[in-house]
Amino acid sequence: MAKQARLELHPDRLFPADPTSRAIARRLFAEVERLPIVSPHGHTDPRWFAANEAFPDPATLFVIPDHYIFRMLYSQGVPLESLGVARRDGGPVERDPRAIWRLFATHYHLFRGAPTRAWLDHSFATLFDLDVRLGPETADLYFDRIAERLARPDYRPRALFERFGIEVIATTESPLDPLAAHRAIRDSGWSGRVVTAYRPDPVVDPEFEGFAANVARLGEIAGCDTARWDGYLDAHRVRRAFFKSFGATSSDHGHATARTADLSRADCERLFAKALSGACSAEEADLFRGQMLTEMAAMSLDDGLVMQIHPGSFRNHNPSLFARFGRDMGADMPTRTDYVRALKPLLDRFGNERDLTIILFTLDETTYARELAPLAGHYPALRLGPAWWFFDSAHGMRRFRELTTETAGFYNTVGFNDDTRAFCSIPARHDVARRVDCAYLAELVATHRLDEDEAAELAVDLAYRLAKRAYKL
Repeated sequence: MAKQARLELHPDRLFPADPTSRAIARRLFAEVERLPIVSPHGHTDPRWFAANEAFPDPATLFVIPDHYIFRMLYSQGVPLESLGVARRDGGPVERDPRAIWRLFATHYHLFRGAPTRAWLDHSFATLFDLDVRLGPETADLYFDRIAERLARPDYRPRALFERFGIEVIATTESPLDPLAAHRAIRDSGWSGRVVTAYRPDPVVDPEFEGFAANVARLGEIAGCDTARWDGYLDAHRVRRAFFKSFGATSSDHGHATARTADLSRADCERLFAKALSGACSAEEADLFRGQMLTEMAAMSLDDGLVMQIHPGSFRNHNPSLFARFGRDMGADMPTRTDYVRALKPLLDRFGNERDLTIILFTLDETTYARELAPLAGHYPALRLGPAWWFFDSAHGMRRFRELTTETAGFYNTVGFNDDTRAFCSIPARHDVARRVDCAYLAELVATHRLDEDEAAELAVDLAYRLAKRAYKL
């Protein structure tokens, strides 16, 4: 039997190779390593914390819900059915979690050099005390160890929440969600802070499946006549207030473009009627989404919800995959995104408002220095979210700092946002972000652009304080 490769987390991982900078990075990291985690932009399931039931098995915890994992395997020809991902039509998929795990382990080499590998190895080593590398020959060892731990009370969701040092986590729900899980969490008396965020895509996007029915349902829930433009806007206000009663401090908008609009009332009414009738062209649907971003900014100025905009994703790029499995299957692709012109109608109305916070994310890295940093470096209402999806990686985080700091500074950014559906990867992602920021700050100190006491304060701001401040947490 071949000797098993060791799994070791090097204490200097992601730090500079230069000894002087590396020593500074170590000192800075010591200041932030154990700070509480603020997770303001998550996609974890609030039902985990409401029911507090044991996670069923390693495959259900790590593989089946995580498009970071199964999109890579799918790219190498592994069918999603063989990974246990549920089909929309209820068709057959692999049900044996050990078989799913073995298949994943066989393909673990695909993640070499990818951020997912760093997150997974961190979880395996720190949470499950595994000290050999995952592969075909260690698949059962991993499965049995993780399954044994998951059966213990100290590996239930609430216990892990506390073990991870999570101070607050925001989930993301549709306006049509009754927030029953959040109510159960609140009524349970548990001290963990799990808040919701208002994600209105199903009722602001005319191209979303079932848009007209969704809008009608929104009206029923809110007690408003959503066949009328004014009633439709009132329904949003009602639901936003309801979400705030369950801790929401933000709204979340995932549109195809950053387009905004500021139409007349009459034009809004005509466009809304066309959207409800299903007669919108693609151009008109985009215009309606743009108008709704401006309407949501107006509501945020009134109710205080922080507004998150993350455009530039061609959703469901693979129609065959979408037809079989639905949304969030790893087939959302980055597109070129314009911000300077696209946001101007919204910014003309609200960009100078000091009491409004709009956080911009991107999938188009080319916009960091050219558009996003100059915008955030000027408009009081704007802040930059440093990483989302493809770029919540070590190199992506580093590029963000390099391309935005000189124009926008550090304090027009909002700390780290872990955009994850995989609960156990949250501390790993924050560990990576803190190490990358400390490495960047260390090089500023080593090249005499920053004093070390300032860098130490900045490290805490980037790891903890900026996210709390920006998201009003």
